[in-house]
Amino acid sequence: MTVDIYGVRHHGPGSARAVRGALDEHPPDLVLIEGCPELDAIVDLLGDEAMTPPVAGLVYAVDEPRRATFYPLARFSPEWVAARWALARGVPVRFLDLPATHAFALAAEDRSDRPEQAPVDEPVDEPGGEAGDPPAAPPERLDPIGTLAAAAGYDDAERWWEDAVEQRYDSPAERFDAIREAMAAVRSADRRPADDPDVHANARREAWMRKVLRAEMKAAPDSRIAVVCGAWHAPALVPADFPPVARDQLLVTKLPRTKVAAAWTPWTAARLSYASGYGAGVGAPGWYQHLFDHMSQDDPDPRGLATTWLVRVARTLRDERLDASTASVVEAARLAETLATVRGRPSVGLSELDDAAQTVLCEGSRVPLDLVHERLVVGAELGTVPDSAPVVPLAADLSRQQRSLRLRPTASAQQVDLDLRRERQLARSVLLHRLSLLGIDWGELTDTGRTTGTFKESWTLEWRPELAVDLVEASVWGTTIAGAASARAAERAEKSGDLTELAALVSACLTADLPDGIAAVLDALDARAAVQHDVPALLSTVEPLARTCRYGDVRGVDTRRVRRVLGATVVRACVGLPMACASLDEEAADDMVSAVAGAHRGLSLLADDELDTAWSEALESVSAPDHVAGAVAGRATRILLDAGRLDSGVAARRMGRRLSLAASAPQAAAWLEGFLAGDAVLLVHDHDLLGLVDEWVGGLDEATFEDLLPLVRRTFSQFSRAERRTIGERVSRLGGPDDRAAGASLLDVEQATPALQAVAAYVGWKVVDRDGAA
Repeated sequence: MTVDIYGVRHHGPGSARAVRGALDEHPPDLVLIEGCPELDAIVDLLGDEAMTPPVAGLVYAVDEPRRATFYPLARFSPEWVAARWALARGVPVRFLDLPATHAFALAAEDRSDRPEQAPVDEPVDEPGGEAGDPPAAPPERLDPIGTLAAAAGYDDAERWWEDAVEQRYDSPAERFDAIREAMAAVRSADRRPADDPDVHANARREAWMRKVLRAEMKAAPDSRIAVVCGAWHAPALVPADFPPVARDQLLVTKLPRTKVAAAWTPWTAARLSYASGYGAGVGAPGWYQHLFDHMSQDDPDPRGLATTWLVRVARTLRDERLDASTASVVEAARLAETLATVRGRPSVGLSELDDAAQTVLCEGSRVPLDLVHERLVVGAELGTVPDSAPVVPLAADLSRQQRSLRLRPTASAQQVDLDLRRERQLARSVLLHRLSLLGIDWGELTDTGRTTGTFKESWTLEWRPELAVDLVEASVWGTTIAGAASARAAERAEKSGDLTELAALVSACLTADLPDGIAAVLDALDARAAVQHDVPALLSTVEPLARTCRYGDVRGVDTRRVRRVLGATVVRACVGLPMACASLDEEAADDMVSAVAGAHRGLSLLADDELDTAWSEALESVSAPDHVAGAVAGRATRILLDAGRLDSGVAARRMGRRLSLAASAPQAAAWLEGFLAGDAVLLVHDHDLLGLVDEWVGGLDEATFEDLLPLVRRTFSQFSRAERRTIGERVSRLGGPDDRAAGASLLDVEQATPALQAVAAYVGWKVVDRDGAA
């Protein structure tokens, strides 16, 4: 029996090359790879030609899919190389880590049993200390590579590992022996206690690995086994150094279980990097891929590594319309090699290449290099899995629609503009809206406000590996995207008591073309609105429902049921508005003003005389009475005036009454703010209203003026600088010789005549004077 232990870095190009060389040199009868054994059932798919890395094994708890773990594999991952080598030669390949069925259950128990942290001002009993002593500092997490790098005199662990392991061309056997001995020395210096959570969890994992290894050795005593595992575990898996079986059994018996499932899912190069938060990530996946491709050549030339990388840098700079000549590439390669020699490195590294590219290709500036850094150093690859790979039905339906609609997922963000008048592009929009309803944020609508009423939408699409988990979670709602989205919308509607949320959900179901979902949400909305006495809540539903009715024909959907619900909601709100506007405090009045303004914007989108009449009557009932909050009455008066439902003279009289000395100054200021909200057209062109405002301000005593000044300033701050200047000029002329209030018209008929004649010609009218002459 021979057991070869290959301790690797999980995503190391040099480790991957060494593993392939070792397997070629000593072909095994069985390959064991660090990873949960639930992947054994689907490991054969790694040999499929349609499986293109980066990919990841996704293992999740069936009852709670959010509890999931990924096992990413890139082309330069030693595990990928080992699995592909074995499958290509018919050698069995299996995984030997702690099963996820136990790992998930143990993690759940750990979360539930974890004690609450004591407040910092209470005494804590610690082993070896007295009550009241400060708690002992938790042991630091051990960094094996950092420890070895420091011992070698390096202050950068990544650089040491690359120099010592990844760019070495020596014998694979010697390298793995050296790694194992180095890790054994680091492990022996580890002073963390056995009850440390990390130490205990690691000991359990290694006990399970030895259990699997013992079973395989017993089943085939004359075979050769190759074990590919993280370098840290290598010393613990040497059969000659195994602890007694009984000790391992104590760690791996009677473990809790939970039901799990496994699948392969596409991964991205960016998610292999440290920056993504991936614990076993590398600093530069794109560079490591280039390094692996170069080292995989039959006779790799160390000098060619720099040249080929800098050629890629130059090509990418040219794509960004930046100069990068061939001569500059040659000079940069020479500089990189010189830097490596001066720094004592065995081969050119990424830091030397970056320095050389910045100096020669970018003329000393880092900015051009940053433009290409993410594309080259990190990479934008998105892997693929074969169609035969097991996936949940919802994911299969999404994949089918992506192919049908030619909407291919990519790892980098892409802008997609859709014309809803075209059948295929409308179908794309429907799919993206359905996914949003399910919480699968593949696409983000970038201009919702502008595009609601047009035939165009703009989306930003970016596929992230975590969306695979979102698909699994959403599978509880159905097996198709449409069915799941409808069920999800219905469930949200059943649980929601917020009319605004329900109205928005109606719009979401309409844009997602979900008739069943719309019906369920409208039933809930109608039922909630029938017993809702909160008028602002009723008013808040008007605008989203009106937009749904107004723009529903863009998508060719039936909005008659939505129109009926909207009508009933408006009637209920109109009936309750007068009572709801009585005796409001300042905050409640502001909320009511916002609700009234939103409802009016919504009703303005519809040509419904019956609703407009009911709404105008409701506004009239709250615009005149003095007991109505000033902000509400002022806003209602302004809406009626703009709609032509109120004469300007009546509006002026109401303003005069509201701004009289007998009225409350704060309420007068609130009325003015509500009346003037939006624009300054009234004060610029209506001399009477401007005079009333000026008279009111001038009549305030000093103390009241100081109290009201912030509110008045807030009102006028909504106007543009040009409008404020014009108002000031007109106020300065009030009562003067140029005062137009003396009957002078604001309209200069002589100057306006050409414009009036042009407009009349367009519409077929004739402009005549008072005597009937043309």
